[in-house]
Amino acid sequence: MKTLKSLFLLSITVTLLTSCTTEVVVDDFEEVTVVELAPVNLVQMLDSYELWYVDINATLGFGEIPFLQKAFTVSFVSGTVFTNTNLVGIGSLGNGLGIDVASFRTFDGTLEVVHDIDGATLFEVFQIDGNTLELYHSASDTSYFLKGFQRDTFDYDGVFYDNIHYFLQEYEAWEKVYTSAFGALNEFDNENYLQFLSGGDEVTFRSSQDSNGVAANNLIWDYVGVYTVGDIEGNLNLKTLTLDYDFLNNDFFELSVINESRIQLFHPLSETVYEFEGRQNIQFLKSAPTKQKTTKRNTDKKRTFKYKRQDNPR
Repeated sequence: MKTLKSLFLLSITVTLLTSCTTEVVVDDFEEVTVVELAPVNLVQMLDSYELWYVDINATLGFGEIPFLQKAFTVSFVSGTVFTNTNLVGIGSLGNGLGIDVASFRTFDGTLEVVHDIDGATLFEVFQIDGNTLELYHSASDTSYFLKGFQRDTFDYDGVFYDNIHYFLQEYEAWEKVYTSAFGALNEFDNENYLQFLSGGDEVTFRSSQDSNGVAANNLIWDYVGVYTVGDIEGNLNLKTLTLDYDFLNNDFFELSVINESRIQLFHPLSETVYEFEGRQNIQFLKSAPTKQKTTKRNTDKKRTFKYKRQDNPR
């Protein structure tokens, strides 16, 4: 009798292990349906938002993917990758998508991006929530996080004003084109050119007293120091700019943007207003120029963006 009981239990066990049914029998014959989730369609997921904001401060790992490191937004359109890499032109260039920098294809949850300069990169793609993707680069053990938006709800101005320090770096030089008739005389009256370079938590600037009309690559830089850009409470569009000269006093200004190539500096100490125009815009596309400021964005300094969350795809 004991032998027959053992054989009976064995036959039930084999039947359960080899069954292909989606129902599991538990105590008291309660039936539980096992739901198998369909794999995510990667093409549909990438296409669900027109813009993917690169949340650079959320990046995990010590690797660096140049085209993502430099981009504010990425878009995946019919096999082509577009990026907003510069603040000059953001919101208008490429109808808001930016410039064509790469091609892409998807297979088995993997995204392959073939950059025009840097070549092919493979990512594993994970959907974190309704509008957040993780692009995991296994070769460097690095993850980038993208947040999805539609163009008509994306805050281009917010990106611009939260990252003015990058905007200042997008010209080879800024030439003084206006000095107000009012205001006390001060040493900054003699400075006709400014240049902003990246590097470190504080970034380097240079100034020149060369006469107007000199090409940026022919300027002689008289002074060097570090500069910082700060916020003014209650006014998102007005910033502070501090020029900390080596061996000289600091100059403090209120900085406002007139347009994408012209800025205004108000010097509170002398109450003088200056205007500067950008000369020779730098396009952050290539990854191998000689100057650091044209190769990659400085990740020691946080890049910010106050965005409105949009959880529902179009």
